[in-house]
Amino acid sequence: MIGIDEVGRGALAGPVVVAAVLVPARRAAWLTAAERRAGALRDSKKLTPAARTRWNAHFLASAEIGVAVARVYPHGIDRINISQAANRAAARALARLAATYALDLGRVEVVLDGGLFVGGRAAQARRVPRARTVVKADETVPAVAAASIVAKVARDRYMTRLAHRWPAYGFEIHKGYGTAAHRAALAQTGPCAAHRLTFLRRAPIVESKKTSSNSSYNL
Repeated sequence: MIGIDEVGRGALAGPVVVAAVLVPARRAAWLTAAERRAGALRDSKKLTPAARTRWNAHFLASAEIGVAVARVYPHGIDRINISQAANRAAARALARLAATYALDLGRVEVVLDGGLFVGGRAAQARRVPRARTVVKADETVPAVAAASIVAKVARDRYMTRLAHRWPAYGFEIHKGYGTAAHRAALAQTGPCAAHRLTFLRRAPIVESKKTSSNSSYNL
């Protein structure tokens, strides 16, 4: 089975990240022993950062589990919208996983978290006949919960790296989401290249008289 999930759909900055995780079909073959070492497997939002790190390390080290990650960056999100960007990243992650492990996708069950499709709803039905999108799959399907963890850890680490490049925004704290501190930093400094301009047009940003030296974007 392959589980697929995304992280970063609602953020104001940074990429949307999708992970595809290949697990053995039998739950006991990979999950029971792992839970004894890493704790209960849950959707990434319900785990502490330390627990996510433990699980992610287990997935990457296990010979029984395959992992692939894909991103679409802010300029791509602005060009095609967030839903299409997430679906495109899902298609890329699945293709990378299939190529790495020589998978016949006609014989593998693929489950995606609700709202996510492999390249889009029509493309998924045509190209991946055994794929299905399930609402709240990250809470009910272990492979999708695994994908949510891998995507979350990958994106958080990426946003922490961005914080070194653009320290004014606090990306290492809020990971690009629209917190009050992030909006205040935007009002003071303006956007940088890591921001999604289409999202900022809809976000309530407090006006500032200060002109940003980080960006020439016209919002």
